[in-house]
Amino acid sequence: MSRPLVRVRRRALHRAWTWPLVVGLVCMLTWSPPAGAGPSDTGLKGALDKILADPRMDGGAVSVVVADAATGERLYQRDSGDRLMPASNTKLATSAAAMAVLGPDHRFTTDVLTTGRRMGSTLVGDLYLRGSGDPTLLASDYERLAADIAASGVERVTGRLVADDTHFDDQRLGRSWAADDESAYYSAQISALTLAPDTDYDAGTVVVEVTPGTRPGARPKVRVTPPTDYVRLDVTATTVAQDGPDTLSVSREHGSNTLTVSGAVPVGAATAKEWIAVWEPTGYAAAVFADALADHGVRVAGSPRLGRPTPPGARTLASHRSMPLRELMHPFMKLSNNMHAEAFTKAMGREVAGRGTWDAGLAAIAARLEKEGVTTSTIRQTDGSGLSRMNAFPAEELATLMLSVRDAPWFADWYASLPVACAPDRAVGGTLRSRMCGTPAALNAVGKTGSLTGASALSGYVTDAGGRELVYSVVLNNYLASSVKSIEDAVVVLLASSDTAKGSITQVAPRARTAEPETGLECSWRKPALC
Repeated sequence: MSRPLVRVRRRALHRAWTWPLVVGLVCMLTWSPPAGAGPSDTGLKGALDKILADPRMDGGAVSVVVADAATGERLYQRDSGDRLMPASNTKLATSAAAMAVLGPDHRFTTDVLTTGRRMGSTLVGDLYLRGSGDPTLLASDYERLAADIAASGVERVTGRLVADDTHFDDQRLGRSWAADDESAYYSAQISALTLAPDTDYDAGTVVVEVTPGTRPGARPKVRVTPPTDYVRLDVTATTVAQDGPDTLSVSREHGSNTLTVSGAVPVGAATAKEWIAVWEPTGYAAAVFADALADHGVRVAGSPRLGRPTPPGARTLASHRSMPLRELMHPFMKLSNNMHAEAFTKAMGREVAGRGTWDAGLAAIAARLEKEGVTTSTIRQTDGSGLSRMNAFPAEELATLMLSVRDAPWFADWYASLPVACAPDRAVGGTLRSRMCGTPAALNAVGKTGSLTGASALSGYVTDAGGRELVYSVVLNNYLASSVKSIEDAVVVLLASSDTAKGSITQVAPRARTAEPETGLECSWRKPALC
């Protein structure tokens, strides 16, 4: 009778020990680290988790990576593989690819050519103005081209001025760009032949300046730069009393180059400036060049014709070359210029595939990213600038790119184009010039900013308190707060304040939210840029 009892007890004992072991083994096999977990915590994880727990991110999405720049070791990861909207952090991919594909010495050329013959001071035939995508052309550059034509002795052209923008396709606006941004200068149309009104190089735009009258009821004075009849002014605005409301507005309707200046501007108010995108930048360039020719005494018989290719065998009469790409990177990245990004994208498509299209350019960028070790199957890039809300990048891939390019021969030039925290000169600090001031990150951290409604990002490089260079990428999405910039800043300031190798971490809290600008647009996109 006792033997069966012993067997029963042994079986029960076996079951009692086996079940916890099985459960424990299953837990070990299925356990995954909590968000933010990475290497053994030296205090960095807890400190960064605390920053990212800011109530403004409740219900939002976070993707963050911090890595040792020299070794690539990930020191902190928080949902690093999640794909979020990077906004203008997309320009990190576009700019790095442009430096590799086009090369730092690449220059855009704009040529004036003809197949006609000279008869004294008369050119019998057409005059071709051919662009290759230069987004930095100014009215003064077209004036010099016209001066060169006049200096060659040409006084009359029997044919037309033909604007050749066929280096790129005729798709002017990027995929899923917002329709209500169409007249905004940061969403200007893309053409291989265009011009900018000033040295911010916002290609495809004009500047409208409105000065109030001297008394209530007077019509404001309105000026357009560059002066051109390509745009027409419809001024309904009026001057009001000094203490009256300022409701001035400048707008352009779809498909039109009529700029409507409406609302009220108080007596004594400062001159207001608005940057407005034109409709059809090729025609804009042709109109400004035609005026320059006329000013230099060169008469062209016919009206400009747009979008026709220059015939083979045409000879060059005058030419303009842009600054090299290494220099062009500065206004592009410091000021987060969208039109530069798209011109580079189409230029890469033309260089690699012989097609100046977004599809060909994005394929060229993806191929370059793969060479840098980026897992392109985990990203979606639909434009060069990040203006599209369809772009999706994980912080991990942005960090991978920034780690990889440190060995590139062009890295120093590329690195120098990144905005510098709290550097007051706009040409140095760019979109970071008012951020992280009075902290160890000032004049230390460099990075690319990114802002769309509900999407903010900051990725770059910073040296910590122990002299260790770090790569960081912070991408924040789906928040409802007006701004989360101080959360990004706190991450970078913490890194700059801490000795991460020794585990000496200085806790940093985000600064007061009231001091932050809204982040629906990049800092530099809000003209005049005061951030």
